[in-house]
Amino acid sequence: EVQLQASGGGLVQVGGSLRLSCATSGFSFNDYAIGWFRQVPGKEPEGVSCISPGDGETWYVGTVQGRFTISSDNAKETVYLQMDNLEPDDTGVYYCAADEDLILPHVAYFDHSGQGTLVTVSS
Repeated sequence: EVQLQASGGGLVQVGGSLRLSCATSGFSFNDYAIGWFRQVPGKEPEGVSCISPGDGETWYVGTVQGRFTISSDNAKETVYLQMDNLEPDDTGVYYCAADEDLILPHVAYFDHSGQGTLVTVSS
């Protein structure tokens, strides 16, 4: 059974930083794309970033390019999202997701996702 455990959200001021973690189990870590999407009430889910641990390929939505960094620790089967220079529009519930077949930019539609972690950026 695919399991994804997200953590690391919180309240931060504009310009601050947070690091999200996604601990995974139940699947072959190197054979999946794993990433993050965020959800704001009343809006469609938005893909934020994704990584393919097997080959290191990464993807970012344009609005976070240069501010967020995704990485993976293959030994711990954990994916991290370092978020720097946070902005109010980054506020939302962040979900970790995984899929064996879909391409990285489609992270918001991946087959498997865990519970979310709330990120609030105050101005």
